[in-house]
Amino acid sequence: MGDVFKALADPTRRTILDELSDRDGQTLFELCARLAARHQVASSRQAVSQHLDVLADAGLVHRRREGRYTFLHLDTAPLRAITDRWPVPHPEETP
Repeated sequence: MGDVFKALADPTRRTILDELSDRDGQTLFELCARLAARHQVASSRQAVSQHLDVLADAGLVHRRREGRYTFLHLDTAPLRAITDRWPVPHPEETP
């Protein structure tokens, strides 16, 4: 779970997750273009790729290779593990 917190600590990585949440299955080229156009994130493809490595190590991003293209996919399962660990009681459940 520590890798998830490390991955989420960086604002650029959170923006990458936002983009993949908005449009899953992008290539690195598409993702870099959307980060620059929509968020003014002017990181190189190499820098974005390094951020993706951290996100992949945390289990938040998966890569799927198809021919010469690699597609990036968001996986929110590690985030559910966090909410399962510290569930928030509903107001009607509190004494």
